[in-house]
Amino acid sequence: MTMEEQPKRAAPKPVAPVEIDQVRYEVVRRARARGFGQDGGVIAAIDLATGKELWTLVVYRTAHDKNEERDVQERYITRLSPANDHAALRVEDEARRAFLVDLKTREVSQADEK
Repeated sequence: MTMEEQPKRAAPKPVAPVEIDQVRYEVVRRARARGFGQDGGVIAAIDLATGKELWTLVVYRTAHDKNEERDVQERYITRLSPANDHAALRVEDEARRAFLVDLKTREVSQADEK
């Protein structure tokens, strides 16, 4: 691999999934390969009993500058945690932003600072 071919950044670190009410919430890796417009910021809900993916959600969008390397512009999820008495999922990213996903409606809002 030449210097030009090497990635500009390291791969994102694994993020521990969260289990709430028989559903596992996890980060979708390589989301672009699954048809999303970006690699970062996507989560999936998995039924623990069946292993079936229930839904996916883009938590936040990343604007990409076509003149810059795409991989250095991605903002990956760094942490998932239960919130609001397990009614929501807190999602934190590399830019130190935090979001709340309402697990019933799947609505995303900006989270308050911890």
